[in-house]
Amino acid sequence: MNTNPTSANVPAGTTVGSSLASLAPSAAIVRPRLDSVDLLRGLIMVLMALDHVRDFFTNVHFNPLDLTQTSAPLFMTRWITHFCAPLFTFLAGTGAFLATTRGKTKNQIAWMLLTRGLWLALLEVTWVRSLGWEFNFNFHSIGVGTLWSIGWSMVALSALVYLPTWAVTTFGVVMIFGHNAFDGIKPESFGSLGWLWTVLHVSGTLQPAPGFRFSVGYPLMPWIGVVAAGYGFGTLLMRGPEERRKWLLRLGVGMVLLFVVLRFSNLYGNPTPWTPQKNFLWSIFSFIDVHKYPPSLLYLLMTIGPGLILLSFLDRGTPQWMKPFLVFGRVPLFYYLLHIPMIHALAVVVAWLRFGHAEWLFINPFGSNIAPANNGFSLPVVYLVWIGVVLLLYPVCRWFMGVKYRRRDAWLTYL
Repeated sequence: MNTNPTSANVPAGTTVGSSLASLAPSAAIVRPRLDSVDLLRGLIMVLMALDHVRDFFTNVHFNPLDLTQTSAPLFMTRWITHFCAPLFTFLAGTGAFLATTRGKTKNQIAWMLLTRGLWLALLEVTWVRSLGWEFNFNFHSIGVGTLWSIGWSMVALSALVYLPTWAVTTFGVVMIFGHNAFDGIKPESFGSLGWLWTVLHVSGTLQPAPGFRFSVGYPLMPWIGVVAAGYGFGTLLMRGPEERRKWLLRLGVGMVLLFVVLRFSNLYGNPTPWTPQKNFLWSIFSFIDVHKYPPSLLYLLMTIGPGLILLSFLDRGTPQWMKPFLVFGRVPLFYYLLHIPMIHALAVVVAWLRFGHAEWLFINPFGSNIAPANNGFSLPVVYLVWIGVVLLLYPVCRWFMGVKYRRRDAWLTYL
């Protein structure tokens, strides 16, 4: 958050990023931050790029999680990126809480959340979808994803912040744990308001008018709950270092154990059960293959739990070799808005070099299957492109991190 707290606002164990200090003018007020949170967020952003590089560069034209067709490396390449959206969303709520500890009033926090949330939703349907994914500004078909769900979750949180923190946290936890109880309710049950249930709970495609399609990839339940729970989680980060780390570890381990118990029982928390497969490894894959669209309770336990465990270790200090991840974690939206069009542009260049044309990369909606049959590459090439994209983004993100640190322009708070 772009705030200027005094040293009195610094919780125990909070450090000031040394990489920022070298960029700041001597008269600037350094903003203290928890490096561990920025570091986790940076790791998430880098991992996110892997999934998006795979979307544009893979030669696999089936669901990598389909156990009847996939390979172990392909399955894990897709599965490991499941951690990105839940942790990114969870930490968005945490960031809102941390802003309340740095001198902002509830009214200021609410306004920030409202305006930033609407801005993110707008970016999703313009920059991210039309420019990033499609290179096509034909709005007859619009799909919405991560920024859409985070944006409207922030709008909801802008009202919730007036409640006591414990009430916001309870609201989030109840939504996360309870939303799967409504899986049996279909949009048709609500008649003319069925579209609202699709937006809130059921992934699907709406047709608001003839010739127009609106595809909901990220229904708002339980993402609103994830942001609210992340807001309450911020209170743990205000504790002393040792106590904070113990709570992070215990909470993370508890979530993982609950995931294992619920998943093994097949009683609740995911629309589809796991089943024994042809061998032990494939049975494990079935066990961890949980529902993302919308995210089930088990999906959230499986991803946020290990994230908190990792955070408990990251909180012990940042090794030198991990410092670059702090850069991405301090400008996550800037990184996000750049990385998809960059990957897309690279895909266009490669397609022109290989085939002399690339019209399938300018199609709305993204993913229309008109590419040449031999388009795409194997996983090793996908990984090489991913590493190249991250390396290209690093100097640009480091430059922008310095800009945000040196300047306090209001518009910078929206990037």
